[in-house]
Amino acid sequence: MLRLQALIREHTEELAASVTREQGKTLDDARGDVFRGLEVVEYASGMAPDLMGEHLEGVSAGIDTYSVRQPLGVVAGICPFNFPAMIPLWMFPIACTAGNTMILKPSERDPGAAVRLAELAQEAGLPKGVLNLVHGSHDCVNAILDSATISAVAFVGSDAGGRHVYQRGCASGKRVASNMGAKNHAVVMPDAPFDSTVNALVGAAFGAAGQRCMAVSVAVFVGKGTAQRYVPEIVAKARTLRVGAGKDAGVAIGPVISPAAKARIEGIVGRAEGQGARVDLDGRGIRVEGYPKGNWVGPTVISGVKPGMECYEEEVFGPVLSCVEVDTLEEAIAIINGNEHGNGTAVFTSSGVAARKFQNEVDVGMVGINVPIPVPLPYFSFTGWRGSFQGDLQMMGKMSAQFYTRTKTVTAAWKEHHDAHIPGLAGVGASTPGKH
Repeated sequence: MLRLQALIREHTEELAASVTREQGKTLDDARGDVFRGLEVVEYASGMAPDLMGEHLEGVSAGIDTYSVRQPLGVVAGICPFNFPAMIPLWMFPIACTAGNTMILKPSERDPGAAVRLAELAQEAGLPKGVLNLVHGSHDCVNAILDSATISAVAFVGSDAGGRHVYQRGCASGKRVASNMGAKNHAVVMPDAPFDSTVNALVGAAFGAAGQRCMAVSVAVFVGKGTAQRYVPEIVAKARTLRVGAGKDAGVAIGPVISPAAKARIEGIVGRAEGQGARVDLDGRGIRVEGYPKGNWVGPTVISGVKPGMECYEEEVFGPVLSCVEVDTLEEAIAIINGNEHGNGTAVFTSSGVAARKFQNEVDVGMVGINVPIPVPLPYFSFTGWRGSFQGDLQMMGKMSAQFYTRTKTVTAAWKEHHDAHIPGLAGVGASTPGKH
């Protein structure tokens, strides 16, 4: 894994170019995609302490008990389109370091980065057959889920796909970690630091064209007049974001992944108006010179949103920020806890009391305090809750080491009489001379 780290660093630009070419995100976003995956390789290089067992000596006379963590054997990973480099690197370095062989299925939309990473892993010394790539869509996924050889499956993707993977995988006796959709809320208190909060919301809502499971898709403004202060500034800053091909200089937002995704996003925005919301910034119908057939959706801000509206309930997965207004922090927490998803959330405030109340009472697995996208370093686990995750053990950190291994517990008795027939050992270790 140390050699793989070096090779990924050496080939970062090549990998980023592949991500941009196939997925569409900007080169800066693509470099971040590679770098966040590289952090997991660094964790895997030093994960031996998380693979250690336990030992208790002398549980009875001459008896010791100890446990060891052993690999599962063959495991699989099913990846989404939105992070073509990072998600494969969430999976195979940890799985293989834990002693398993892995079958990795990259997204059929953008497999190039995963293929190149597999080549680099082999160049780094990973034996042939330890990491295996398969390509396909539904039939390929079902073959993985039904295989009696595969012991565990890690999945990152949509709600519908994740539920299918979890149910079918569990039905065939597999261990499954299914990371699914999200509806991440950012709560803005009246005392939040204004400029940094605006910048954080714009970056978290519109970066990567909103196609990330930890994107901020809902801003909850607390207190009278808070939304009126923030929304115009968010709109003004979002207008400055250039939409275009990810390879072009100065572009901040690339295309969404497909014409179908574009049509879905634009449909949700249009129906929001019919449900009583107001579109303050409309990214529909945007055109980019030189790319008439691109899947372009510009930054979109919708105000007057309420729970129950489609734009609030659905994971839009595009550069769309829905703005909700409430009177109190308690109301904001209640709205978040009432949403089916529990992946990530954030609060922006200058009050430690408010931040502490929020982190303790919100029913969400990853919480940011003045941090818009609280994805932890890989030494911690990625801990989505409720409708955002199905399974027990989660990805990254100690839980990933547990996910890819199983515990064997050994109780061993080595008493004096066992060695009495061996010359020179009779009586060795006797606690009482002459007794066995």
